Amino acid sequence: MKRFAVFDFLPLRSKIRLLIALFIAGLALSGVTAFPLVHELNLLCRFLGVGDVHTADGYSGLTWWILRVREGLVVTQGNYPFIAYGTDWLAFGHLVIALFFIGPLIDPVRNIWVLQAGLIACVAVIPLALICGPVREIPFYWRLIDCSFGIVGFVPLWLTLNLTRELERANAVVT
Repeated sequence: MKRFAVFDFLPLRSKIRLLIALFIAGLALSGVTAFPLVHELNLLCRFLGVGDVHTADGYSGLTWWILRVREGLVVTQGNYPFIAYGTDWLAFGHLVIALFFIGPLIDPVRNIWVLQAGLIACVAVIPLALICGPVREIPFYWRLIDCSFGIVGFVPLWLTLNLTRELERANAVVT
């Protein structure tokens, strides 16, 4: 298959496992990074050269947004630390979703439904970001970044689904 030429050196099942493993790693990494949000934002602010700034006033664009988010998290964490429990659950959700992809990692044909559900979820990220983003006053450029997660996740799952169908056809010929 020409469209998967990058992976020609791998057997079909190994191609599938590699793509699923990358998807699982992405979900897990995305989940784990939802725990230390204030620490991560402090690092990002230092990287942007605004590590000592405590308010977004006087800034614009991405720097304004990063400072505003950090300020919101710091104030919320200081006054209402229980609100962070929501992002703990977000992180947990990512990790649990990643676990579901172990099924296709082991037997992709039998668990093809997980790949299909994952594709639906990736597509659903886009309307969620575009509908809920304005309600939550998320800047448009940040909503596009959020949409990109759905697109980036869609690509390996779509490739995996096609390879899984190829594996299914190959298995049908053998039996």
